[in-house]
Amino acid sequence: MRVLGIDPSLQSTGFGVVEETGASYIPVVYGIVKPSPKLPFPSRLNEIRTELEKVMVSFAPDEVAIENVFYVQNVRTALSLGQVRGAVLVAVAAQARELFEYSALEIKKAVTGYGQADKNQVRVMVKTLLNIEDDALSLDASDALAAAICHLNSRIFHRKLEESLG
Repeated sequence: MRVLGIDPSLQSTGFGVVEETGASYIPVVYGIVKPSPKLPFPSRLNEIRTELEKVMVSFAPDEVAIENVFYVQNVRTALSLGQVRGAVLVAVAAQARELFEYSALEIKKAVTGYGQADKNQVRVMVKTLLNIEDDALSLDASDALAAAICHLNSRIFHRKLEESLG
């Protein structure tokens, strides 16, 4: 099973593909999509969509996991983030991938065991869980990898639950 995790943001959308191989998770690719702030807003959204579609075509994830934003302090930020999420959803739909959404609390808890962990704690645990030695791993890419790990853990839990019930 191969999962693409996405951490949507207008400034720097993180992505990461993680593959489940038996009892371990292997990082396939990770990075960020960082559109130029000089581009018009619609062009920035299109760049995010286009680059994520390229990742899906190149690395063929089976499913996609994204952080579902429940709370944003600034209304303007909430609106732009909603539009970025829209671009991400269009990219996922265009590639006919199934989408799963998780709260930040669920993702942090799946990776660190603590739902209030900060971004750096998530990054450290992602590097540990995936055996990544890249000191330049961005917080956005590590959040995306964390979303993929969360989804893979969730799939394992649901699979074991189904086996025990039937």
